[in-house]
Amino acid sequence: MKSAKWILGALVLTLLPASPAEAQGRRNLTPEQLAERQRRQEEMRTAPRPIEGINSIWIDELTWMEVRDEIASGKTIGIIATGGVEQNGPYMAGGKHNYVLEAMCDAIARELGNALCAPVMKYVPEGDPENIRYPGTLSVRQETFRMVLEDVANSLKSQGFTDVVFIGDSGGNQNGMSDTAEKLNEYWGGTARAHYIEEYYREDIWSCEFLEEELGLFQKPDICSATRDIYHDDVHYSSIVATTDPERIRARQRMEAGLYSINEVELGPVERTIEIGEALIAYRTEITVRAIRESMGR
Repeated sequence: MKSAKWILGALVLTLLPASPAEAQGRRNLTPEQLAERQRRQEEMRTAPRPIEGINSIWIDELTWMEVRDEIASGKTIGIIATGGVEQNGPYMAGGKHNYVLEAMCDAIARELGNALCAPVMKYVPEGDPENIRYPGTLSVRQETFRMVLEDVANSLKSQGFTDVVFIGDSGGNQNGMSDTAEKLNEYWGGTARAHYIEEYYREDIWSCEFLEEELGLFQKPDICSATRDIYHDDVHYSSIVATTDPERIRARQRMEAGLYSINEVELGPVERTIEIGEALIAYRTEITVRAIRESMGR
């Protein structure tokens, strides 16, 4: 029985990129030697983990062995969440959509019970990249965005994910995800399925109804918009982002300046902001998980 140390050592040597000399050496191997090398590589790919894994649903936080074992255990839904970096006003950090998805994708995957999240896609269409109006906005072209979506989805499929789910936290992302899911389903021919989940973004957009009817929070002016008071921010976004880190909405600085409110709704104290955010995460998770299961026919 080979030790875990021997297996890991051989694994590192096997998976490291080959130097030009090593590549030349491989070309000089006999068919028998090549077969032996391939056998050893397969042995490495199926080697057991030498240590316990961690409790995370984020693919980039897991080792490749942990991802392999999670897929083998039945976690075959891969979620691709698209955010953005843009102008949001004087209080909210530019990565607002990414921070929301940091909270939401984790909650959605855990509620599903058989899903993992790809790293949040932070670069999305935010307008013409050569004519950015607000400092801090980062944009890619629509064709770039769609090609990255397609490549990441194919990466997930190639390693055993049978369902790839697209959710987006920004309006400019929706058409690209919808079109890419349709294209992938045609290309995959049933060997895997892509799902664009419009409900994540569109159903009770910005949680306007929930905030009023369930939490009794009435923003001004009384219209359902994420830019009611010039700022690209509202109670929905401020409170969800606060659950990841109150500094991302500048909670301390705003309280010191007497500006800890948005759209005429007082947010403080911070514990209350986070409590509102947690209620919103649970609400939007229920919407999204239901829609994913319906799309998958479960």
